[in-house]
Amino acid sequence: MHYVTPDLCDAYPEHVQVLDPMFSSFGGRDSFGGRIVTVKCFEDNSKVKELVEQPGQGKVMVVDGGGSLRRALLGDMLAQKAAQNGWEGIVVYGCVRDVDVLAQISLGVQALAPHPLKTDKRGIGDIDVPVTFAGVTFRPGEFIYADNNGVIVSPIALNMPE
Repeated sequence: MHYVTPDLCDAYPEHVQVLDPMFSSFGGRDSFGGRIVTVKCFEDNSKVKELVEQPGQGKVMVVDGGGSLRRALLGDMLAQKAAQNGWEGIVVYGCVRDVDVLAQISLGVQALAPHPLKTDKRGIGDIDVPVTFAGVTFRPGEFIYADNNGVIVSPIALNMPE
């Protein structure tokens, strides 16, 4: 499904919240959306790795990396695994790496910046907890939509207007 966030904002103004404009698109899909699954972690992507191994059809992973610009929480291998398992996209409040390869993978990826350094793997982090960044609280089971115009969240599923 192709989403256009301005059209969704116009059609559902009472339901959408718009993230502060700080994200860039790095994935092979420039439009994506789905049910929110959250990860809270800081400079450790163990929980991201755990989730990409699971089926992700209709889901978008929202990773609260604390806004760290010191390590990449997603790279080409995890993105490829996410795409293989049907994830719609991943929004990272932090960095990604292998950006030239990410652009070739059929997965939506929005993040703050690229960074070449990988994380430590300490198994630290939480899955499916509410997280807050970019002026919005993300609740597991709610919905997120992203394109090159921005990222929005909604408590209900949104359909593109005709």
